[in-house]
Amino acid sequence: MRRSPVSLVLSGIAGLVIITFLAHFVAPTDLSVSYPTVDQLKTSAVTTPVASRSTAPDGTTKAVPESRADMQMSFSPLVKQTANAVVNVYAEKLVESRSPLADDPFLQQFFGQRMPNRSEKQSSLGSGVIVGADGIVVTNNHVIEGADDIKVALADGREFESKVVLKDDRLDLAVLKIEGNVPFQTIPLGDSDSVEVGDLVLAIGNPFGVGQTVTSGIVSALARNQVTPGSDFGFFIQTDAAINPGNSGGGLIDMKGELIGINTAIFSRGGGSNGVGFAIPANLVKVFIESAKGGTGSFVRPFIGASFEPVTSEVADALGLDRARGALVSSVIEGGPAEKAGIRPGEVVTAVNGIPVEHPDALGYRLTTVGIGKDARLSVADNGKVRDVVLRLERAPETAPRDERLIEGRTPFSGAVVGNLSPRLADELRMPATSEGVVITAINRGSPAARVGFAPKDVIIAVNGVPIDKTETLVKVAAGDPAFWRVEILRDGQRIRQFFR
Repeated sequence: MRRSPVSLVLSGIAGLVIITFLAHFVAPTDLSVSYPTVDQLKTSAVTTPVASRSTAPDGTTKAVPESRADMQMSFSPLVKQTANAVVNVYAEKLVESRSPLADDPFLQQFFGQRMPNRSEKQSSLGSGVIVGADGIVVTNNHVIEGADDIKVALADGREFESKVVLKDDRLDLAVLKIEGNVPFQTIPLGDSDSVEVGDLVLAIGNPFGVGQTVTSGIVSALARNQVTPGSDFGFFIQTDAAINPGNSGGGLIDMKGELIGINTAIFSRGGGSNGVGFAIPANLVKVFIESAKGGTGSFVRPFIGASFEPVTSEVADALGLDRARGALVSSVIEGGPAEKAGIRPGEVVTAVNGIPVEHPDALGYRLTTVGIGKDARLSVADNGKVRDVVLRLERAPETAPRDERLIEGRTPFSGAVVGNLSPRLADELRMPATSEGVVITAINRGSPAARVGFAPKDVIIAVNGVPIDKTETLVKVAAGDPAFWRVEILRDGQRIRQFFR
């Protein structure tokens, strides 16, 4: 039914009366919703008082966001401050590969196994962070390992040649020097010990070679171990900021614009980011950079003179610990720094300079960041009591002259390089510091030593019943050219007997 114009007018007047009534008798707070302007957001982000703060392990405090304004600030200013100091690293190397014609029966009649190999270029891609205005770049060792040519590309597209100043595969770190005379933008190194789980972070790098990319996330965990096989220390910052292939060597940046880690590894089933990435802490990076600037040529680790194991629940109960934590002393080298400090087998190191130690990898990390030639205060637990000792950090000694020699002649050892074991050589070979005797340090490819199955790190105990205590003894025995060889070696803690004619 159509309504007349008069009724429509009356309905409108009635609605106006109702709205006026509500405006006078209903409280404004029940109806109004206000949103802050951009200026108000900026002001509140600066002036809003913070009622609660969190305390980091080093004693510093951090503000906890308490308003929407605190949570809605853009990362853009932070990116502009840091992104130009994150670079792309391009590495090329020549690799020899077997010729596809090598298996051709016709050609084998003429060349046999002497078919020439072919060389081809192999490229790798990663990221790096400029930490020195003179062009000092830190990246991962696996990004540049074996490279013959390394180029660094800045965010603005400029490319520079670079050279390796220092690299270490066990830390998976490398320091490069850009060959250019222009000042470079840098990122300051932060204190990774002040980082807390839950801190906001940015990951900047060059994933998949698509170009510089920024992702955000939080610190998911600290002191992660068992991340990369062969690593010296399992002590990584874990983050859920997206890290992908190509991000290796890039920066993990905190909200102050400081570098707190070098992105290194991910856990992934398909090769892409699953929100589980790992970064080498900046405090270890600092020590590595200092070593590079010192021109040592290699990174020197502190020699403790003791071996350590993880603490099990049973050991924790026996020693009166509240839980399984720390590093259990399994052996001590006579005359070494640990013995001099009064550390004994069966005790547990629970802290270094007041910072708790959860596992042996964490102990190695803490002592390395203290530095060679300095003292570290260790908290040692035994039978429910904790005492402090002072450990002097030294370089591993060469108690026996290395005397490396290449074995030649008609012997099973021909083509093997051998040396006298010492704590320093054992450290270089990643062997227990207590190892003694003559060790194979390298083997020439295709040599008799390689063909009979000898391998680097094999310790030669005896040859034809003669104990081998030094390289000179092995050379003399090998020169005898016997018709029959009976060899005893120690490999990965197992004694092996081998016989050769």
